[in-house]
Amino acid sequence: MAGGARFSRRARLTGRKAFTGVFARPVKSSDRYFTVLARPNDLPYPRLGLAISRKVAKSAVARNRLKRLVRESFRHHQPGIGGLDCVVMGRVGAAEQGNAILFASLQRHWRRFARPCALS
Repeated sequence: MAGGARFSRRARLTGRKAFTGVFARPVKSSDRYFTVLARPNDLPYPRLGLAISRKVAKSAVARNRLKRLVRESFRHHQPGIGGLDCVVMGRVGAAEQGNAILFASLQRHWRRFARPCALS
């Protein structure tokens, strides 16, 4: 992939400890479809964690679709996000929306966190 727009293993939040760190004292961005929690990670690159529950999308197919959309959006915006750990949580009703609406929602979240003083 050109321009570093890959979603490699190092760009993922893995394990309970990583998620707990983000849930402890996050900066929060929320709308009708997603809640995004973020926290600085002392790394030169951002990492992503996903929390899409069965309450948000009953079928595994719908949950996996939401996860693919979030990963793709994150992959494209990762150079502008900086050193943050982000956890994206789906909200009820997100699974019924089209891809364009969900991408626009996620883009607004990434822009909020891309601001230079967003976490200070």
